[in-house]
Amino acid sequence: MTAILILDDKSTNRNIYSRLAQTTEDGAVVHAFASPEEALAWLESNTPDLIVTDFRMPSMDGAEFTRHVRNSSNGIDVPIIVITAYDDRAFRLSALDAGATDFLRSPVDHYEFVTRARNLLKLQRQQQKIKGRAQALEQQLRISERSQEELVRSSREALAQVIDTVPALISATDKDDRIVFVNAYLADFVNSTPEALTGQRLSAILRSNKPEFSRQIHRSVGGNQQTSVSFEESLIDIAGAERTFLTTKTSMHAFSGAETSVLTTSVDITERKQAESTLRHIALHDTLTDLPNRRMLYEWIHQKLTGGGAEFAVLLIDLDRFKAVNDALGHAGGDRMLQLVTSRLLGIVSSTDLVARMSGDEFVVVQASIRSPDDAEELGRKIIDSLSAPFLLEESEIRIGCTIGITLAPRHGQSAENLLRYADLSMYRAKAEGRNTLRFYSPELDSISWNNIGLEVDLRNAITREQFELHFQPQIDLATGSIVGAEALLRWVRPEFGLTSPASFIDIAEETGLINEIGAWVLKQACTQAAAWQNLPYCPLRISVNLSPMQFLRQDIVGLVENTLTVTGLDPQFLELELTEGSLLKDVERTKQILQSLKKLGVRIAIDDFGVGFSSLSYLKNFAVDTLKIDRSFISSLLAGSRDEAIVRTIISLAQSLDLKVIAEGVETGPQLACLLNHDCNEAQGYLFSRPVPSDVFETLLKENPQYLLSRQSIVPKRAQSAC
Repeated sequence: MTAILILDDKSTNRNIYSRLAQTTEDGAVVHAFASPEEALAWLESNTPDLIVTDFRMPSMDGAEFTRHVRNSSNGIDVPIIVITAYDDRAFRLSALDAGATDFLRSPVDHYEFVTRARNLLKLQRQQQKIKGRAQALEQQLRISERSQEELVRSSREALAQVIDTVPALISATDKDDRIVFVNAYLADFVNSTPEALTGQRLSAILRSNKPEFSRQIHRSVGGNQQTSVSFEESLIDIAGAERTFLTTKTSMHAFSGAETSVLTTSVDITERKQAESTLRHIALHDTLTDLPNRRMLYEWIHQKLTGGGAEFAVLLIDLDRFKAVNDALGHAGGDRMLQLVTSRLLGIVSSTDLVARMSGDEFVVVQASIRSPDDAEELGRKIIDSLSAPFLLEESEIRIGCTIGITLAPRHGQSAENLLRYADLSMYRAKAEGRNTLRFYSPELDSISWNNIGLEVDLRNAITREQFELHFQPQIDLATGSIVGAEALLRWVRPEFGLTSPASFIDIAEETGLINEIGAWVLKQACTQAAAWQNLPYCPLRISVNLSPMQFLRQDIVGLVENTLTVTGLDPQFLELELTEGSLLKDVERTKQILQSLKKLGVRIAIDDFGVGFSSLSYLKNFAVDTLKIDRSFISSLLAGSRDEAIVRTIISLAQSLDLKVIAEGVETGPQLACLLNHDCNEAQGYLFSRPVPSDVFETLLKENPQYLLSRQSIVPKRAQSAC
């Protein structure tokens, strides 16, 4: 049964090392101690197979403890791993002088800990096996009736036969490094014979990458300053290939006890090192793009900060429309887009910069050395220009763009965590200012972050304290000039801030999941108000309610709508639910089922912000929709002969061919309206007719029953009174 001694004054480390040690072999027994004195007392009556000790401890450091172990009868040959957070050569040499076998750097890599422990245990058993056989042979020499000379010769031949079967480079050398014995495995490694190698210097026949270090260890072991030392080295085989070995040099007394030679054992660990390298690459790189991942990014920034070099910049890049690409093209298309983005970023930065993928559609560029913030801004502008250019994906040109937050080190932060957090704040600030731009970090952004936390608290209170209200914007039939519908728009009467638009809080509501509760409230209030208006002597009025993508996909929206209609008594034909293209494309099959169920209830379905998403034509034939709402971005610059006019004309023509109604949003000027009239748009809404107003003001407007007399050539709409 394998026994492993763990020594560390910190309980957390002891627990971690103990669990790792227990995984080295089945049935391994771990004896953990907090103080060197307790460990040495246990060692007086027990012999472990491996010792793992911390270097720095209050009463006795790792070097002194190792020295005590080597002076004890039960610890003289036990391999000892010393764990230290120090990279100073002096600490290592002091531990080596005391008799340490191997080192690990703290914090410990778990895979490296287990692998090195297993190798040392394996090597220890081989050495113990060799030592046991040697002792057995020595015993035979003592009891044999043959002459001493014959016994020595016979035992050496037997020992050589045993050692020749071991798959390791084994040799015994004198104090001058001249070979006394080599096994067949070593002779084959250098394409020679044991007889030809005897008398040669070991350092001359094995070409090591650490020749001076190996000679120093040889002198130390041969001079009885150390009993055993293990280290890794690279050796060149006869084919010229470099292979990695775990070499152990151990002092070995001759049978007469007069001289001390050095037993060198080298075990080939090339495959293990290659596996370690592969695993480390996997652990530090993103599997999709092969860019450094978050862990490597943090390590790289930490090294730059502690290196004391020039100022550097951290640019956090968030893709602006990647979500829409993922919705339209699926995860495979989204993955391909991320790979194309990676290629462009690598083509922009210099060889000294680092490009990493944080997560999802976020990338980070660490600009290794800058003379001024202008250098970082110049690189940021190049990245924006590059990612704004169209991508060719699945034979389609797709544009996404990006938004960048920039921090400068060390002036903005002394840790990777802070630098990246500040870059993230800057990026979100840039998004709020219009996307496809960049923003440097400034201290006031921290207060904005805390304001968002306060916003979430206030938003939760707003639900329970009934601080929300609905405003209504009329929708005008462009053929008759009548008000035929109203869009219900949420407003928050926030204490100390007044009337607040959803633009300032809708993202927080979606992130926290409050959108479901808020959306349910909006639907019920809108239906209640619409039902009340239906009972008045006005024209039948359609009410439009926006549904959040999260609410549509994660809530039982069919059950919610059915229950709301039942409770409020609103006729389903007068309720129109507005959905964005993105929410429709997330789960196509489930979306089709939901829309079909909603249509069975009798409600209408409108696609909001139509024209800014992807694959608009492909889903119109699959989904049960009634209305297309042209996005306001096409209306804002709508003029006769413009590209926007061509887009609007195409959307209206498409809707007519599919027997769908078209509503234009954001109509603010006479020329915009005139252009819509010339292309037979069905309905419109916007400031030209009315801003969103409270329910009582809207009801007054209904009582007035305005008719907008709209000539195709007119610039300003005129009102006239008439009955329904």
